[in-house]
Amino acid sequence: MKKSFLNNEKLLELIKEYPTPFYIYDEKGIRKNIRNLYKAFSWNKGFKEYFAVKATPTPEILKIMKEEGCGLDCSSMAELTLAEKTGFKEDNIMFSSNATPYEEYVKARELEAIINLDDFSHISYLEKICRPSKYYLL
Repeated sequence: MKKSFLNNEKLLELIKEYPTPFYIYDEKGIRKNIRNLYKAFSWNKGFKEYFAVKATPTPEILKIMKEEGCGLDCSSMAELTLAEKTGFKEDNIMFSSNATPYEEYVKARELEAIINLDDFSHISYLEKICRPSKYYLL
């Protein structure tokens, strides 16, 4: 069984100080896991982790991701804005979206994000609205 970074005594102290519910994150554990992930993929010199913002849209967590060399995977205007506000830009943002409004593609282009399309028929639409400066074919 995995040992928690927080014991009951400390948790009870926190409950007295902060109203519930609240979230507690283990920064040391997050950093360790990211480093282990990069170590596991060290054989692939081009490997980059893109953390899904929708999983934990918390600025302090995103800042940790940035410090540890991760990019962000965004799927909405709110997530693109959060990425921008926490210092991400260019190929440190992957924009993966479905049924995407015009404004979101434009914002992704402004940030010079990698725009990930799941359907090649979207290419002509994307070219009309925001004229991507570079393409990646996978």
